[in-house]
This record gives sequence, C-alpha cells and structure tokens, in this order.
Amino acid sequence: MSQAKWLNCRLTDLRRALAARGHGVSKPVISRLLREHGYSLRANVKQEAGKQHPERDRQFQYIQAQRAAHLARGQPVISVDTKKKELVGNFKNRGQIWCQVPEVVDAHDFPQDAIGRAAPYGIYDVSHNYGTVYVGQSADTPTFAVDNIAHWCASELPERYPQATELLIEADSGGSNSARSRVWKQQLQVQIADRLGLTITVCHYPTGASKWNPVEHRLFRQGSF
Repeated sequence: MSQAKWLNCRLTDLRRALAARGHGVSKPVISRLLREHGYSLRANVKQEAGKQHPERDRQFQYIQAQRAAHLARGQPVISVDTKKKELVGNFKNRGQIWCQVPEVVDAHDFPQDAIGRAAPYGIYDVSHNYGTVYVGQSADTPTFAVDNIAHWCASELPERYPQATELLIEADSGGSNSARSRVWKQQLQVQIADRLGLTITVCHYPTGASKWNPVEHRLFRQGSF
C-alpha cells in the first residue's frame, strides 16, 4: 500500500490546513474565495465512453437501414431488453401516490423476507409504439428471453401483423440477448423461425450503447424498476 492518500476536500479541511500554516480564515470566507475562483460543489459526470470500435458508427447505420427496410415492407420490428431483477414482497418502492394514510411496509428489504424475485422483460413494438412487459421468476437466461418473444409472436403478432414473414429484433450485446450466446440463437431458430415460419434478423447494439435501444426510451423510463 503506497503512502499516497486521497482526502475529501471539505471547507473544514481547508480551514485546518490554513490554520496549520498560520492563516486564521473562517469557512464562509473560504467558500467565497473558492467561488470567486470558479470553484463550486460538483458531482461526477458520466461522459467518458472509453475506446470506441472504428466500425461503431457503421453498426448504427446498419441497424437504422434494417429498421427502415423492415418497416417499409410492413414487417414487425421489436426492441427487447431485461431490466434489473427486483424482490417481490412488502417492501418500500420509490415514488409517491395521493392518499390520506401512507402504506406501511417492512423496515428492511431482506431477501429472505421476499416472496420471490421478479425479472421484467420488455418488448417494444416500434411500428405501433406499443410495449409489453413479461415478468418471470426464473433467472435472466437466453431461454427465458426467447420464451417471452415466442409468447409475444404467438399472442400479438397475428393481431398486428397477420401477413408477417420476417421479424427484426433489436437487442443489447450482453445479458440474456448476448451476441455471443449460442442458446439465444438456437432457441430463436427453434421456437420462432421454425415454428412460425419467420425469417429473423437480430441487430445487436455495440457494447456500452444500450441507451440507444428504443425500448430504453419508450417502455422503460430512466430509473424505473
């Protein structure tokens, strides 16, 4: 362990450091001087994207071209994603509702007190601007993801796209929809392509670019689940 240490630069720390050097300055004066020099309380800002693949923009152009082509032919285009698993039980949830007496929940969110763990899987229909959320109790596996898409194709596809022969799926590169998952591809072939006679095209967004997936904006708001 090195001798270098990081300290939180608080006004109290600055006042003590100045006092040790013979400068008696109050915290309000230190605060005013810092603001005069352009300093203020700031939080971390997420901007650094790291190294980007040279063909990153080319992948976005390919996804856009595939989406436009499928929509022009009247074929379904869906965007899929799994959100963070949540404990199911009498636990506190974020948000507020209009009521006279607040609902009483458990003081602690202990896993052993939960009824189960829910895994919400969202499917967003780009053309009809319509979303569906499936909630399962199993682990977030490729089989779980394909089961939900297969259920969507069996229940909602005939109603909105009775003449569909193709299906475009936009997904993230990781998780249950991973581009490297063989189970994901095999189950799409068996449960949807072979069973329903659909030609499936899967477009994966580049790593770290999941926020451009339409389901993130239209179905799952920021901070949901």
